[in-house]
Amino acid sequence: MAEVREMTVGVLGGTGAQGRGLAIRWAAAGLRVVIGSRKAERAQDAAREIAEISGGQVSGEDNAACAAAADIVLAALPWDAHADTLAALREPLAGKIVVDCVNPLGFDKQGPFALDVPEGSAAQQAAALLPESRVTAAFHHVSAVTLADLSVDHVDLDVLVLGDDREATDVVRGLADVIPGVHGLFGGRLRNAHQVEALTANLIAINRRYQAHAGIRITDV
Repeated sequence: MAEVREMTVGVLGGTGAQGRGLAIRWAAAGLRVVIGSRKAERAQDAAREIAEISGGQVSGEDNAACAAAADIVLAALPWDAHADTLAALREPLAGKIVVDCVNPLGFDKQGPFALDVPEGSAAQQAAALLPESRVTAAFHHVSAVTLADLSVDHVDLDVLVLGDDREATDVVRGLADVIPGVHGLFGGRLRNAHQVEALTANLIAINRRYQAHAGIRITDV
């Protein structure tokens, strides 16, 4: 989608593995990327590394400046920082598409498990905290390792995109499609985000058992 390639993508949590992997792929595809972190210096360090790997246009800012500079913003935040970070960014994120990819998970001796979220899901919590934003949910099942390795020239993955704003979900689908091999698919309304987030626990268990970087594919579409 041409309109996606003309956008600046902000990545809140771009210093973490998931945000970094997506930033690498988007920058390599020619999108302008702004990395966000609590500290601008840390974001700038990550941006320099991502630019070197991807050969793309990448800059680093603190979270507020990242949100203000971007046209579309990915929230790839640690779950324990999710609510506080987004609540503080309500103003700079107003009117923008926000893509929440956070998976609220716990871990114990039996492995990963989905956490209960009062709002229903991380994405619904984001929507409650950002009522002026166009909140979607996507990129929950990506392998950070695969994304960061540009020698993998075809990423075998479907990305489920959920949301109540069809135009916004179409834009996010386009954001998925710029990654070679990836296909963005509409996956339902935001109220159905919980099971998509929770499925990540199953994928982690699969990856541990089979020493893999598993994703998902949807058949017959």
